[in-house]
Amino acid sequence: METKERIIQSATGLFLEKGYERTSVREIAKRADINLALMNYYFRSKEILFENIVNLLIGKTSGALKKILDSDLILEEKIWQYICNYIDMLIQNPLLVSFILAVLNRNPDQLTRLSVTDNLYNSEVFKKQLTMAFDEGKIKKTNPEQFYINMLSMIAFPFAIKKIIMQRNNFTEKQFDVFIESRKEIIYNTLMSELKL
Repeated sequence: METKERIIQSATGLFLEKGYERTSVREIAKRADINLALMNYYFRSKEILFENIVNLLIGKTSGALKKILDSDLILEEKIWQYICNYIDMLIQNPLLVSFILAVLNRNPDQLTRLSVTDNLYNSEVFKKQLTMAFDEGKIKKTNPEQFYINMLSMIAFPFAIKKIIMQRNNFTEKQFDVFIESRKEIIYNTLMSELKL
């Protein structure tokens, strides 16, 4: 494994286990089996390393999510594409939910101030679209923020309890992915039933 990749994997594991604040650069170097000088060569600080990890885990895919929410798509298509793309992103990055929750629980400011996380929770255009759809008589009155949080929760929560779901159902990784794929339609139908007149 490349040295840089070893550092990132070691740091990700330690941030998940201990939290960002309680993880030292020395511990990361030790787990990656490198010396501190090499660690500093690749990442000048723990902060830069953390930002690299967040960008790797969230990266381009989260930008695509924001693009969907900010697009001119009709509401039904927007909701469907958002659900599908978000679930696909989480299948490809299974550590993402655990990592975000671990960091938020231990040091919320560390994550919320990074601009890339704005892509994971940014709903202004979408909320306006929901409000406009109600004003035009196309959907039931709904609290846009509550609707958005419902959508996020239904998408992300199964990944937060992935191990429990897998043990309870005796799933392999592949079976879990199939199970999650089937949730796309379930989530979409649940959300649309909340909006239908």
